[in-house]
Amino acid sequence: MVAVIGGGPAGLMAAEVLGRAGLRVELFDAMPSLGRKFLMAGKGGMNITHSEAPAAFRARYGARRERISGLLDAFGPEALREWIHGLGIATFVGSSGRVFPTDMKAAPLLRAWLHRLREARVGIHVRHRWCGIAAHDAGPYRLRFATPAGEKDIEADAVVLALGGGSWTKLGSDGRWIGLLEAAGVPVAPLRPSNCGFDVNWSEHLRERCAGQPVKPVVAFFTDAGGTPHRRQGEFVITANGVEGGLIYAFSAPLRDTIERTGSVTLHLDLLPGHDLPRVLAEVAHPRASRSLSSHLHSRLGLKGVKMALLHECVPREDFSDAQRLSRAIKPLPLRLVAPRPLEEAISSAGGVCFEALDERLMIRSLPGVFVAGEMLRRNTERSACRVSQFALH
Repeated sequence: MVAVIGGGPAGLMAAEVLGRAGLRVELFDAMPSLGRKFLMAGKGGMNITHSEAPAAFRARYGARRERISGLLDAFGPEALREWIHGLGIATFVGSSGRVFPTDMKAAPLLRAWLHRLREARVGIHVRHRWCGIAAHDAGPYRLRFATPAGEKDIEADAVVLALGGGSWTKLGSDGRWIGLLEAAGVPVAPLRPSNCGFDVNWSEHLRERCAGQPVKPVVAFFTDAGGTPHRRQGEFVITANGVEGGLIYAFSAPLRDTIERTGSVTLHLDLLPGHDLPRVLAEVAHPRASRSLSSHLHSRLGLKGVKMALLHECVPREDFSDAQRLSRAIKPLPLRLVAPRPLEEAISSAGGVCFEALDERLMIRSLPGVFVAGEMLRRNTERSACRVSQFALH
């Protein structure tokens, strides 16, 4: 019997592959139902993977690119789309190159997936929290679970651990597995927030006026603590605590690492990416007669709303009377980020089981027959396209 522990995407995929191979599979999860974080992700549009060229896609895995490439050869973005289509779920490629289910929902996909697992006779056990593993010299592993009826021991010939990271603990990814693996001598890097928002020391005025409002389009750029420049166009959202959204998530790993090393990081925002600096300067310096500066910038440059609020928040009052200084603030505006949001709020987590502890099949070397999949794996990049690993690494 093969025990799969964890009922998120990685665990479900492992159970499906093993079941198709004709093995007896028992799937265990601590929560009352499966795929809870998966369903939550679906509320944000259900980005499945990315359609970009293979080389660009693999580059997102940073220093792990070579190690991951072999796994993506076996099950990459195109194979993932074909698999979803096999469940009766249509997909489309958005303007950003990201791939989504046509209905933008996770629930139909999960229902079809669970139906397929039941057809494959995969046993499903909810409210089973894994709390220990012991090995016999020449026998199966003994797994201990806490259940509503008390502790239970189950024997398994092989084990797949797919317990997720440490974010959104109320949905099941609570990182409790770290202590169990460390006790078994498996090296694990601490979990840290990834694909997360960041704190900004907003004034109370901006917080009350702008929290929840999107800022678009902008070009954001910065240089990380290692001297590597980063630049991307997109949009983000002002929050009561700072900033979040797709543009911020794309930079989350280097932003977080730079803050850890230097205490803060300045993210530069080009508020008018369609205008060059000379044009902005000419429009700012254009005579405005009796109009207010806000009306003038709105009329000449289209600057209004949350972008104007950001200018007033981040630019010294005296710079508004100097066309040169104001223009250079618009292109670009310096925004100081002081801390990542807590791990509990992150979309996913960095850290996890070190690749050095695993063989090429993702088996823990010190625990023969025990494999690791999905977000438990430590990665050197945490950009959003890497979520495909939750399906592929099995």
